[in-house]
Amino acid sequence: MPARPPIPFNAIPILAPLTAEDRAALAPLCELRAYGKGDRIFEEGEPALSIHFLFVGRVKIVKAAPERDLILEILGPGEPVGAVAVFEQRPFPATAVALEASGTVSIPEREFFHLIEKRPEITRRLLAGLTLRLMALNRRLADMTGSVEYRAARLFATLAERLGQNRAEGIFVPLRLSRQEIADLVGTTIETAIRVMSRWQKDGLVETDKDGFLIRRIAELKEMAPAD
Repeated sequence: MPARPPIPFNAIPILAPLTAEDRAALAPLCELRAYGKGDRIFEEGEPALSIHFLFVGRVKIVKAAPERDLILEILGPGEPVGAVAVFEQRPFPATAVALEASGTVSIPEREFFHLIEKRPEITRRLLAGLTLRLMALNRRLADMTGSVEYRAARLFATLAERLGQNRAEGIFVPLRLSRQEIADLVGTTIETAIRVMSRWQKDGLVETDKDGFLIRRIAELKEMAPAD
């Protein structure tokens, strides 16, 4: 039988400070799961029986809506996926879909709660992170009241802040998003998203690359959608 791969605790900030004893106790309860692009980690309405920690890849959280789906957030390595539903012991309120090849450490909710009873500092770190995400989500929902160009500018300014890599020609965001995903993120139609991105490409403001996006003039984007 092949050896069980080690659990990448150090890739998950919430779990990284665990002692060797805690890791040894928790590791047999953890399940490593791999997902290809487009695979679903969980579906809206499913019971939240496990908490998932992303250690590689990116995941979008999608909420079904009458007219069009809305992407609530994009999560990256080290972040918990579905944690709020696990804490509140209710079904997942949205669907989690892999944007690229991704991997999670999944822990059954009963075992996870047993762990945090012994290590309350994990609860503090997790709740602090979830509070910041809730604030960001509330800001995103408030942003949905502006024009499409305003919402798109806020989206790319936020991506630049979270994921941006400084380059001589601007800020590169290493995240591949389809025009449909951009439309879902800003709450518009794919036709409108195509028009906005085409105009920005023509103006040399945001250029689409096979591996992501190059924002050439971040100051201009921020002027279009100033932060609160």
